[in-house]
Amino acid sequence: MYLQGKLTIQAQIELAPNIFEMTLTGELVQEMKKPGQFLNVKIPSSDMLLRRPISLHEIDSALNQCKIIYRIEGVGTKILSELQPNDSIDVLGPLGNGFAIESVIPNEKILIVGGGIGTPPMYQLAKALKMKGANITTVLGFASQKVMFHLDKFAELGTLFVTTDDGSFGTAGHAGIVIDQLIANQAFDAVYACGAPGMLRMINERFKTHSRAYLSMEARMACGIGACYACVCHVDGDESETKAVKVCDQGPIFETGKVIIL
Repeated sequence: MYLQGKLTIQAQIELAPNIFEMTLTGELVQEMKKPGQFLNVKIPSSDMLLRRPISLHEIDSALNQCKIIYRIEGVGTKILSELQPNDSIDVLGPLGNGFAIESVIPNEKILIVGGGIGTPPMYQLAKALKMKGANITTVLGFASQKVMFHLDKFAELGTLFVTTDDGSFGTAGHAGIVIDQLIANQAFDAVYACGAPGMLRMINERFKTHSRAYLSMEARMACGIGACYACVCHVDGDESETKAVKVCDQGPIFETGKVIIL
């Protein structure tokens, strides 16, 4: 179920160059229950017709509060970054199917992988898994040290590894370097990932036959609710190339080996 409503901005901070965290409050927060879901945010400008899908970074039902993290990519997100506390935004949400965590039991070994601006939704996921008693290993990949954020928050929930493309922090190179080292020495009961297509392709290849490995896909969207078919991706193994799934409502979470990542 999704709803349309207004959320009020409590705070907005710049975490790294052009990367912002917005804290929101409103009754709609009570509907936000699954890590991995997203909000479709209306830009407060008459020139901006399409909403912007932004994943939920953190949900606090007790405080009636949620947080989103986004990067300035164009005019729309630039406008968002200029909003102030007490301003309100119109959102549709929560949207998407969220991560599958129902089967996780205490002491299971869980691998979480986040890449760049795909990192935000992995924090609410990690919190939910920690509450279930799981042992969490997180691998975060960033372009460089200057665009990293919230490492301390992830480190509080389990073992953390960080990679940077330019070698300015942690392991030099992409997240796959660390992941290959990890899976050479241990097996993970479940795997969850969100990030750029290249990273998702890597996870999909490494864990294609894993029974509990999941990818959070990103796509350009229009309606966000499955009506317009603007965000489809093709089904893996479909020789006719006619079958497709919608990222917005059938995703954004898919099992590895199920969809083609371009």
